[in-house]
Amino acid sequence: MCRSIKTLRPPVLPEEATQEEIRAAALQYVRKVSGFRAPAAHNQEVFDRAVEVIAEATADLLTGLEVRGMTARKAG
Repeated sequence: MCRSIKTLRPPVLPEEATQEEIRAAALQYVRKVSGFRAPAAHNQEVFDRAVEVIAEATADLLTGLEVRGMTARKAG
């Protein structure tokens, strides 16, 4: 897995992950899976869409996770 992607949940990250942190992780994931640091113009739309979908799924995951000793985060 890509070493640039950091854990975004408590207690590893003491505060709630920001949208910027979530999007950065999604971008790193898409770059790793696609093999492209920056897509060609004809792939830009699908690349960007993948980043957005993965960022949304990541935010949903972090919102719903229940970490031992903590309660689930409220959707914001």
